Amino acid sequence: MATEHRAIHFDPGQFPPEPMQCLRCGEVVPMAFCGPCPRCTEELRAKYRSEGRAVTAAAYEPAMHVTPNAVALTDD
Repeated sequence: MATEHRAIHFDPGQFPPEPMQCLRCGEVVPMAFCGPCPRCTEELRAKYRSEGRAVTAAAYEPAMHVTPNAVALTDD
C-alpha cells in the first residue's frame, strides 16, 4: 500500500533547464524554475548560515480576560 505524502512531487525530466534571468543578480543561466541562480544561492547560504540553538521560554499561563459569573460570587 502506497503511503500518502503531502509534499509536491514532480519528474525533473518534465522541467528541463531553460535560460532564465536570475532574480537576484540578473545573469542569464539555465534553470528549471525562476529564482536565484546557483551562484547566488551559494552566496546566500554562506552569508545567512547559522548554528541552531535551544530557546527557553517561560511556561504558558493563560490569562483570565472575562469577569467571573455574578451568580457564582453571591453569598447565600
